[in-house]
Amino acid sequence: MTKPDRRVQDGNWVRLRHGRIGGSTVFNGSPLEMAGRWIEAGARRLHLVDLNGAFAGNPVNSEAITEIAKHYPQIPIQIGGGIRNATTIEAYLNAGVEYVIIGTKAVKDPSFVTEMCRQFPGHVIIGIDAKKGLVATDGWAEISEVKATDLAKKFEHDGVSAIIYTDIDRDGMMQGVTIESTVKMAKAPPNPGIPTGGITNLDDI
Repeated sequence: MTKPDRRVQDGNWVRLRHGRIGGSTVFNGSPLEMAGRWIEAGARRLHLVDLNGAFAGNPVNSEAITEIAKHYPQIPIQIGGGIRNATTIEAYLNAGVEYVIIGTKAVKDPSFVTEMCRQFPGHVIIGIDAKKGLVATDGWAEISEVKATDLAKKFEHDGVSAIIYTDIDRDGMMQGVTIESTVKMAKAPPNPGIPTGGITNLDDI
């Protein structure tokens, strides 16, 4: 299954290059309008990221996210960016979002993932964003010393619904995928894995 990847910054749909917030391309149309276009084209799931929230450490564009969830209740939505506590997760799920993506918090406090999987079974996805194989955090502003594959293995028995892996060097560049690192992540438990970053055409898929 393919899914459109759209990020919300300052209330707009944007695409970043290498995750740099200053180099974003802003698309015409509100987040709700753009979501509608993808759904009309046949999208079976929407991947949304609150970019401001990722940097702030708490939701900033949650209104736009919940508006999409309310308008299209038949489409599973997964949201990442600024999800660092149970209150935020509960609010998104109550608003109709199907999955929450834990990224930075998964690196800094792995036990948080374990607890959230217990509290919200079937609704937690781990987002692993990496540069040269090392995990990035805080809206990709910081590069840790943690290997992407090692981080994935930490959650093998926690019951996460999926691992979303993004190769930052390819993200937003429309230059194709990095097969080697993507395959490594696909083989690392837990599964399933969802690759993003650089996917441009059917050949990449």
